[in-house]
Amino acid sequence: MIRRQPTRRDILKSAAALTVTASVGGFIGRAAAQGTQSRQIDAAFRRAVDAKEVPGVVAMAVNERGLIYEGAFGTRDLAQGPAMTLDTIFRIASMTKAVTSVAAMQLVEQGRLQLDQPVGDILPELSAPQVLEGFDDAGAPRLRPAKQPITLRHLLTHTAGFAYPVWDAELARYIKATDTPLGNTGKLASIRLPLVFDPGDRWEYGINLDWAGRVVEAVSGLPLEVYFRQHIFAPLGMSDTGYAISAAQRSRLVSAHQRKEDGSLEPIVPPDPPWREFWSGGGGLNSTGRDYLVFLQMLLHQGRFNGAQLLRPQTVALMGQNQIGDIRAGVLKTANPQVSNDVDFFPGMICKWGLGYMLTPQPGPNGRSAGSVTWAGVYNTYYWLDPQKRIAGVIMTQILPFADHKAVALYGEFESGIYGGMKAA
Repeated sequence: MIRRQPTRRDILKSAAALTVTASVGGFIGRAAAQGTQSRQIDAAFRRAVDAKEVPGVVAMAVNERGLIYEGAFGTRDLAQGPAMTLDTIFRIASMTKAVTSVAAMQLVEQGRLQLDQPVGDILPELSAPQVLEGFDDAGAPRLRPAKQPITLRHLLTHTAGFAYPVWDAELARYIKATDTPLGNTGKLASIRLPLVFDPGDRWEYGINLDWAGRVVEAVSGLPLEVYFRQHIFAPLGMSDTGYAISAAQRSRLVSAHQRKEDGSLEPIVPPDPPWREFWSGGGGLNSTGRDYLVFLQMLLHQGRFNGAQLLRPQTVALMGQNQIGDIRAGVLKTANPQVSNDVDFFPGMICKWGLGYMLTPQPGPNGRSAGSVTWAGVYNTYYWLDPQKRIAGVIMTQILPFADHKAVALYGEFESGIYGGMKAA
């Protein structure tokens, strides 16, 4: 891929950014933006790490003009103690889904994919989907043909009928009964699962984006890892994002931690597969707060950032619109409390889903506008993008279970602090 040469304006902008970075006198526990509100955010993060509510945290936010907050606090590993830094690499898990959605929408723009085309035309494995209807007296699964085909729109909106066993006890029972490999094995057989309802009938979070990634591979002729690198990461300068990480990057990789019943945390070895039969469109990427913030800035700037046009403005707008009609999205009941708590980030709000992420149709309690988009990764990494107020933010920890109450509360404090700074400005 031919990269454009930096202009004098690019060089001046980079120099200005370096000046700002240098002025904070180091990375650990420092904010790029100063002022009362930034100090309040810093204090909230310091309190959380000092109380060991989280081992460490990296958080960043931008507005349409650029960086407004950047901080790193605590440690990457409670047992071994390397400090959390702004360039720490995190397992971002399901934050991969937004990247896969962008890749799919690039191909839609090019006319190589259609949102409402049956994906079975592209992937024969999905040409005759089966729906799990229960189990017979002997415990064998009962399956029936789906009433309609699966489309790309279904996959991007989690309305195809696929689920995750973490939040679906019937699917977990099917996996056990059939000796299907688990998702953390990296085996392709792990996503060869039945639907739990007919396409389009309702919303359930599941392996949909794994299949969307397979669609991207089939249409583009590239492995998903290569497609991402060539068409998203390299144009945006996201050099610390990928499925595989180098030895040098591994030295910056955060440790995972498990919340125990008494509320304390202990380091764990995450079930990262030693090898993969396929690149998962639904998870598996590693990234930094800075890299993912660049990805969000591309969306905030209507598909264009760092001199690269990844999507048209109308495509970005479409991705942020409700695509599921009257169906409710975003509420999950855990079937595996070690991996996830129950999930309902906006109690009382009927959330929707766009082409890649959740939509909040009403203003959020911590400052985000109606029409903001958001999602997360299972290790309690979170992002949001507010097109109305032109704000995007990311906060990263590395804790199980998902929707950890203390991590979510800290996320809320961070968001509130960012919007409080806007009011004070």
